[in-house]
Amino acid sequence: MLTGERTGTDGTGAGGAGRVLQLIREGQAVTRADLARRTGLARSTVAQRVDALIAHQLVYEAGGRASTGGRPPTVLAFNERAGVVLAADLGATHSRLAVADLAGEPLVEQAYDLDIAAGPAAVLEWIQARYESLLADAGRGPADVLGIGVGIPAPVASGRGEPVAPPIMPGWDGFSIPRWFAAHYDAPVLVDNDVNIMALGEHWTHWRDVEHLLYVKVGTGIGCGIVADRHIHRGAQGAAGDIGHIRIAGHDDVVCRCGNVGCLEAVAGGRALAHRLTQAGLEAKTSRDVVGLVRAGEPLAIQIVRDAGRHLGEVLAGAVNFFNPGAVVVGGDIGDAHQQLLAGVREVAIRRSLPMATRDLRMVPSQLGDRAGVVGAAIMVIEHVLDPDAIDRVVRTPVPLT
Repeated sequence: MLTGERTGTDGTGAGGAGRVLQLIREGQAVTRADLARRTGLARSTVAQRVDALIAHQLVYEAGGRASTGGRPPTVLAFNERAGVVLAADLGATHSRLAVADLAGEPLVEQAYDLDIAAGPAAVLEWIQARYESLLADAGRGPADVLGIGVGIPAPVASGRGEPVAPPIMPGWDGFSIPRWFAAHYDAPVLVDNDVNIMALGEHWTHWRDVEHLLYVKVGTGIGCGIVADRHIHRGAQGAAGDIGHIRIAGHDDVVCRCGNVGCLEAVAGGRALAHRLTQAGLEAKTSRDVVGLVRAGEPLAIQIVRDAGRHLGEVLAGAVNFFNPGAVVVGGDIGDAHQQLLAGVREVAIRRSLPMATRDLRMVPSQLGDRAGVVGAAIMVIEHVLDPDAIDRVVRTPVPLT
């Protein structure tokens, strides 16, 4: 038996069907013989595990591969079409929804305008109607849904899926999003802060070789998702990464929506930048309007976005010194003006950080853009439903005869 592998006496744990599926899914072992060598299980036990996964349509035989002699071994493959997950990235004024397969690839995906302040009943009813339409477009139905992942612009009570004192979501405080969806789907519902799922989506898609990463969303507000040891770090109460309310020196006259003064978000967030441009006689109601003016070459918009980058760089310098990430990825609406924003960030953050912390540090714009959240929401729930322990529970359920 290989070091670190162990067999549960009831067929679960490190020697269970869930572990076998994980090895097949990750391409580490794709034949029965490979699985026996990798897990240390008897070939008869591996055969039982594989048969159970095939019966539940999680694995299929994909054919043979080259043999050094004798009968070629049968290659096993993960069935990414065994079910679907529903994903939602909800912002203050817009959203993106998707139906994805079990590899995280969207079968259908759509962006919409959305007013999150309309309240949970109206918003979730609207989302459910969109999900029904998207499922139909994907040729799937509610019975195919294995899980739902939702990102919201608010702190979330860990494990309960409830927003906690959300400043821009009136009526949502303590509302159970999983309980609401339970009336429509027999599937787990996971809810997280939007910047956490953006960090997960970006890391999963482009940065899996990096153990420690910060994803900074600069939109209407400012937040930070933390990837530590390749996992999202949420903190004791789920509030880790809330850099938008770190105080910026010299701005005590700026009152934040949280009630404090001088917060980074109140100085450099999209709402603050739009307000400054409006006061200067330019038409800018949202963070996207700010980016539009930057792209049009408006000098004042370019200046204030670069200044916002400098303020963000001041905060990130402290985060870089403290956390020592391998990469800092900047996204969100204002992040779309990344040339100006990142110029300001790098100018201050590199100067204020220790040389050792920035020697190999990469500061880059998001590659997924406004898709980071919906990709992360899908991956969040896929990793949950395909967790080895969850799969062990599934395969213990008899398959109905047809």
